[in-house]
Amino acid sequence: MDVSAAAGVLDRDGCVTHWSSGAQELLGYAPVEIIGRPVDDLLTAEGTLRHRDGLALHAQVHLCPLQDIDRDCGFLLLLTAVPEAATGTPRHALLAQWIFEQQPLAVAICDLDARLLRGNQPMLGVGGFSEEEARGRRLTEILQGNAIEEVERRVLRVARTGKAEAVEPIVRLPGESKAHAWAMDVFPLKDADGSVRAVGVAASDYSQQYDSRERIALISEARTRVGTSLDIVGTAREFAELAVPRFADFVSVDLLEPVFQGELPAPVLPRGVTALRMAAYQWAAGHALDAVISATEVHTHPWSSPVARCLAENRAVRHSTKDPEVIRWLAEDPVQASLAETFGPHSLIAVPIRAQGVSLGVVLFVRYEASHEEAFGPDCTAISEDLVDRLAICLDNARRFTRERGIALALQRALLPRESTVHPAVETAARYLPAGGGAQAGGDWFDVVPLPGARVGLVVGDVVGHGINASATMGRLRTAVRTLADIDLPPEELLTHLDDIITHTAGEHGGEPTGEIPGDIGATCLYAVYDPVSGTCSLARAGHPAPVLIHPDGTSGVIDMPCGPPLGLGSLPFEAADVIVPEGGLLALFTDGLLTTRDRDVDEGCSDLCSALALPATSLDALCDTVLDTLCPEPHADDVTLLLARPCVFGEDRLASWDLPSNPAVVADARRLAAEQLALWGLAEAAFVTQLVVSELVTNAMRHAGGPIRLRLIKGETLICEVSDGSSVSPYLRRARVFDEGGRGLFMVAQFTKRWGTRYTRTGKTIWGEQVLHMP
Repeated sequence: MDVSAAAGVLDRDGCVTHWSSGAQELLGYAPVEIIGRPVDDLLTAEGTLRHRDGLALHAQVHLCPLQDIDRDCGFLLLLTAVPEAATGTPRHALLAQWIFEQQPLAVAICDLDARLLRGNQPMLGVGGFSEEEARGRRLTEILQGNAIEEVERRVLRVARTGKAEAVEPIVRLPGESKAHAWAMDVFPLKDADGSVRAVGVAASDYSQQYDSRERIALISEARTRVGTSLDIVGTAREFAELAVPRFADFVSVDLLEPVFQGELPAPVLPRGVTALRMAAYQWAAGHALDAVISATEVHTHPWSSPVARCLAENRAVRHSTKDPEVIRWLAEDPVQASLAETFGPHSLIAVPIRAQGVSLGVVLFVRYEASHEEAFGPDCTAISEDLVDRLAICLDNARRFTRERGIALALQRALLPRESTVHPAVETAARYLPAGGGAQAGGDWFDVVPLPGARVGLVVGDVVGHGINASATMGRLRTAVRTLADIDLPPEELLTHLDDIITHTAGEHGGEPTGEIPGDIGATCLYAVYDPVSGTCSLARAGHPAPVLIHPDGTSGVIDMPCGPPLGLGSLPFEAADVIVPEGGLLALFTDGLLTTRDRDVDEGCSDLCSALALPATSLDALCDTVLDTLCPEPHADDVTLLLARPCVFGEDRLASWDLPSNPAVVADARRLAAEQLALWGLAEAAFVTQLVVSELVTNAMRHAGGPIRLRLIKGETLICEVSDGSSVSPYLRRARVFDEGGRGLFMVAQFTKRWGTRYTRTGKTIWGEQVLHMP
């Protein structure tokens, strides 16, 4: 419809009575909205025709009277729109102009060379220029700084590519005390053909939102970066590195001494000088504090210091360096006064580290004039408290871990052999290396058990889990192995009995909802028995790595032996393997922590171990250190145990044995043969006791067992007398009555020897007694 002519009818009072569709199209009023209203509602205060949206309308108005016979009855209103070109200010152009000039955002239009064509008042107010002064100048000519240069580069790039970009520069404007965060959109202005004619820039100061976002990001990052390990000093260092330089130029974490030992400090601290040990500190780039302070030292803080007061009052304190409290503190603390004079701080915050209602220490935040011109404000105090709350949780976890780990290590070391075991059959050296980093003490253990017949038992085991429970479980297993070894069981039988003990113990506690598998279920163990007489080592293992044998010529390899299941599973039997260990050879028993790391598998670990064992060393102890330095240069996530054993072989000069017939008359011959052998060994002073022991043991074998009977003497650091027979019936010690004719034999053997016992063989048993030799 042609809306250049629109009509309406007015009554004599000037109220609209009729309204055409053309008038509705031109002025925007529907008939129901305008009929009955005075025509004055269509005019502005200046008398200009007004559109329904409130804007002035450029139109020609014709008012013609309507007559009925001889009197006027109303008026005909004719409206004709004036072309926008005739007015020079189109209505939509005015809208665009108003939104450009009146919106709060800073808006500018630049040409393709980044020169300012036009800017609204917020944009011009940024640089303090009028539009006439700024027009035709580049952005970098109006404002200075790297951020403005980056914005100009983006304007030129948008002009070239026609693709919009966004940037968030931090700009300090002329006359402002601090830099502000701006969100800027740089977008192309294109004609109908899509060609870029200019570039628009819209900017908004969102410093408040930026600060809130940074605060949330900092606190959120603290949850992931602080407390990654359970180390007290490491946790403090992580916190200091997080806070500098984003929040402060210098941060120190000072803790009370009991915290480093894993203990909680006293709930009430004495008023006065406070002694704190620095756990960690961090400073912004360009500041070197090592010459003034050092971590791990104990620093005393007078009562006037913010550190001591915040600790005593259990609240954060914020100060300017011009405050009387700080001036008095610096006068009493020369170290802090020297720091203040050197680096020029202007504000500080001290926050107590509180956990479980007890203060663990203090965090000191400092800002320097050269880095942060803005001093700490009330919002900064809230941020610092939120950060320190996170630190307190992590430090308390690390403290409790330190305490539990110390208890576990103390328990474990108390149960392990404290020094190398001296044994005539083998030279040993061992090392236990507790887990490092964030791991707790594990359940690795080893033992060297003296056995009858100059033999020796070598044990290495590994308990599942870490901590106090693992150490306690290790102690139970070690005691069980010692007990089973005392009855001289073969390796495979010892592991079978040990597996039964664990299985039965787990069944007794199976109903308790502990929530975790006992550490002895799935534990591994290797048990080896070395006989220096035959030079043979009998080994059996329960899920444990096989040992390594180093030959005298330097060649080495892993012993090929069956592998039984871990302990407590009760699924398969255990098998033993017999290995001849040559004179001068070396056995290496270890736990899997020595071989495996995140970067090394078992095969690579075995190869590296063999190479390390072949390195020259002055002693077994030195060789242990060499192996650990080679394979474990850094803290491991698992415990490491290494037991080295260099067996020796007893020659004919240390052994004597005789097969005896089952004849009571041979007892005298046995005493004579023993005395003659002792004379050859230069041990004639031991002949009386030895003959007594031989007489009683051989007599018991003749009366109660039967052949074949064998007498053997072994000379080492002690003298061992053994009598073997073909019976599996074990003798027992009893006290004879006054008038009994027998029953005193074993009693006398027990009285005259250091120790005695019985061990069973495949063909019968061996009764032995061991005497202490007094060598000249």
